[in-house]
Amino acid sequence: MTTPAPAARSSTGPLVAPFPQPAQLVRLAYRELHIAATGTKEQIDALGDLAQLPRPWDPASCLQPQLRRQVWDWLEQVVTWLNAEYVWDAETAVLPCWPQHPHLVHEIAVLADQRRRAGKELTSDAMEDWHRYSLPAFQDRTRTRTKGHCQDGHEPWPAKGRHTRHTADATRGARAELYDADVLAAQGAGSPAPSRPPRLSVVDLQTGELDP
Repeated sequence: MTTPAPAARSSTGPLVAPFPQPAQLVRLAYRELHIAATGTKEQIDALGDLAQLPRPWDPASCLQPQLRRQVWDWLEQVVTWLNAEYVWDAETAVLPCWPQHPHLVHEIAVLADQRRRAGKELTSDAMEDWHRYSLPAFQDRTRTRTKGHCQDGHEPWPAKGRHTRHTADATRGARAELYDADVLAAQGAGSPAPSRPPRLSVVDLQTGELDP
């Protein structure tokens, strides 16, 4: 079920809104990751293949449908919260069509995870880093990459033509030939030099010195 967007803040309400917390399955995913990082051997073994654990900061790793739904709901709330709490100039607002921009999805998921972690710390150091580095860097990259696109509605992908050319059979084949040629050249240049026979020495068991 999609979580409704938070209502507009009234003039008599709280001055700041709390950071949105993820739903149960996302919290469970984070708990398992915490155990994988800090748990006992028995706890870690019980998790199975750690490489298969879903990482909410990487939505593509969340394959279970209900978990993935909750990840999207959480990120939707985080973006709404960001635009309300941290945007004054419209240029820094996250675009309404952000789910249609994979580069924004990847970055927003990481930004949300880092803010979640900063909010759990017992000092303000991580929060200061998030304010000083993570959030401004995200906003700067967003401005640079979107360059005014999608201000009045989602626009087609400007780089689609180049991507189509990149994935075309002809250009893929040309790159494959370059890779093959490089591998052959490396094989020729990396032939091991003839090794010298080992130099045998006798150890004096009394002194530990080597006699040539």
